[in-house]
Amino acid sequence: MSKEVIYTVRVEFGDCDPAGIVWFPNFFRWIDAASRHFFAECGVPRWEETAQTLGVIGTPLVDTQARFVATASYGDTLEVRTSVREWRSKSFVQAYRVMRGDTLILECQEVRIFGGKHADGRLRAMPVPDEIARLCGRETDVA
Repeated sequence: MSKEVIYTVRVEFGDCDPAGIVWFPNFFRWIDAASRHFFAECGVPRWEETAQTLGVIGTPLVDTQARFVATASYGDTLEVRTSVREWRSKSFVQAYRVMRGDTLILECQEVRIFGGKHADGRLRAMPVPDEIARLCGRETDVA
């Protein structure tokens, strides 16, 4: 079972639309921050370091799905609960539950890759580094 890491967000006035609810792109900004926070809390070094040691420059997003369940507004404190739902050979599925207390606000699932660079500078998907996956709670290697 993957670890779950919580990233806390306080909704500010500027995060809201004229109706006073969080403007939906802000959820994706917070989810992206929660993704990196997940790796940092699991002990994965900054991407600048993994670029040097493993060739991993980050975890680019290749697919996302979200389901909005309730609204959030100025002054709310939200928890973005992040885990890895599935490890694949060159990608992983990261899951997010945005909560306000016991109230589910949003569920999101993303497919991300571990990105590296070809010799000509183009992005490429790399095999999931075992050392990173283990830090994040994967117990066995992916075949």
